[in-house]
Parts: sequence; C-alpha cells; structure tokens
Amino acid sequence: MNHKQKKAPPSMDEWLKEVKKGPEAHEEGMYLVHNGVVRKTPKIKVRQGIDEGRIINKLEFSYDSEKVLKVIEETKELEGIFHVKVWLNEGVLEVGDDIMFVLIGGDIRPRVIDALQFAVGKIKNECVTEIEISDSKHQ
Repeated sequence: MNHKQKKAPPSMDEWLKEVKKGPEAHEEGMYLVHNGVVRKTPKIKVRQGIDEGRIINKLEFSYDSEKVLKVIEETKELEGIFHVKVWLNEGVLEVGDDIMFVLIGGDIRPRVIDALQFAVGKIKNECVTEIEISDSKHQ
C-alpha cells in the first residue's frame, strides 16, 4: 500500500492570478478548471451501471509524474491553448478529498473544453492508479 501523505490542494485564485499575468493572457478568452474528488460510489456503478452494493470510503491514488508532464506538453500543443496547469494528490484519500485540479487557458470556448477533455482523459487513462477501498461491512 502507498503510504505517501496526501497533499494540500492549490488555490485556484492563485493559479488564475498567475496565468493572467503571463504574456499569453491577452490571447486567452477562457479559463476552465477541473476538480476531481473522491466519491463514495464505485467506478463500476457510475460507468457501467453495475451495483455490487459497495460503498467507497477511501481511494489509494498515485501517478507517474513523467507521463503527466508529457500530457501537459501534448495539451499545450493543441491549437489555441496557452496555459495548462495540473496538480495531483497522492496517498490514501478520503471521500470528498481532492484528487486533481487541471486548469486550461485558451483562446475560445470549444478549444478550451476540448483541451480539458483531452488532458483529463489522458491523465485518468494513462498516468494514474486508483484503488478503491471499501469498508468490509458494505461488501
């Protein structure tokens, strides 16, 4: 089991202040933030509709930082995208804890939305490991 301590989440106000000071800020018309959190409903129920009667009370979360950096660079290469910031938690997280924040800054709404979908999808599918932990009395 991963024994890393979970991290304090960043301030979205500070992230936005930072990117709005950058030279690309005058090209940007939209910022979009994704905040993933630990939920009590298992993935299999949410994604496939299969109810095993389990309730999640913790999530063991880890990630490959090199793969995450690659996703950030790939996302920055998308047309109209100027800022990509990613923060990922780690360790054993409780329901309600922040898992990740992703901020995308770009020129127009469709490109920013697509870039957020791209980045979050790649991070979730290629960079992270999530192990749902259920209380045995709910299994």
